[in-house]
Amino acid sequence: MELQQMRYVVAVAETSSFTRAAARCLVVQSALSHQIARLERELGARLFERTSRRVQLTPAGAAFLPAARQCLDAAERAAAEVAAAVGEIRGRLAVGLISTVAAVDVPRALREFRRRYPHVRVSLRAGASDDLVEAVRQGIVEVAFLGLPTTARLEGVDGRELARDRLVAVVAPDHPLAGESEVSLERLSAEPFVDLPHKTAGRIQSDLAFEAAGLTRDVAFEVTTAYLTARLVEEGLGVALLPSTFVPQLTGVTTIEVTDAPARVEHVIWSRAGRTPAASAFLAVLDG
Repeated sequence: MELQQMRYVVAVAETSSFTRAAARCLVVQSALSHQIARLERELGARLFERTSRRVQLTPAGAAFLPAARQCLDAAERAAAEVAAAVGEIRGRLAVGLISTVAAVDVPRALREFRRRYPHVRVSLRAGASDDLVEAVRQGIVEVAFLGLPTTARLEGVDGRELARDRLVAVVAPDHPLAGESEVSLERLSAEPFVDLPHKTAGRIQSDLAFEAAGLTRDVAFEVTTAYLTARLVEEGLGVALLPSTFVPQLTGVTTIEVTDAPARVEHVIWSRAGRTPAASAFLAVLDG
């Protein structure tokens, strides 16, 4: 079993296509297909179901995929560790972040990181805090930026607190509340809301605050990005609660202080199993 074969399997699984996988791996499709068929014979099981319309993992393929990823990650990490031992940072850096991260200017940090370590391949993954924690646990992401309720506790990962913030109300410029300097949760509870999906960490921050005040509200729209949240608010479809340090990046909406505002904590996290040289170097950049 060769690492190249594992790379091909992972590429096909992630692209659901032998053609796209071959393009990603910079090989002709026939060579990729031959190597996967050879691996299937070696394993004694088919890894993919192939039809004219789609390619999908078989149960055997689904079982093989996590181990293949682990082997590839281990090989890449071993090469990166050797490079680091002779003073060169190489390999990959996968960074996860929520859409409302504000405690760190991530693009600026990456610009400095890229200047210092041009041989590191960087990928970004946006998502909900809960999903990013799991991605770090699984080794899919090396470093992630989260926003969590003040009562949340990180489990299965290492990290540190970056900043604490409060949420503010965001409304359309022509909304009846737009001229107010502050508003209460009780007044906001009468409005339709735009918010994150149910049970996500960002949603829980607001849900806990309304529950603590003995209030209910109507979340009319569930979205996954702050940009779309702001657009729906701008169109007058609802109001939203967003971090006060993030909203200056938005346009087309009006911000109002909330007297009994929910709070959140931003964290940066990394794997408890240890940091790659690239992850350690990136965290050092964050520390200035």
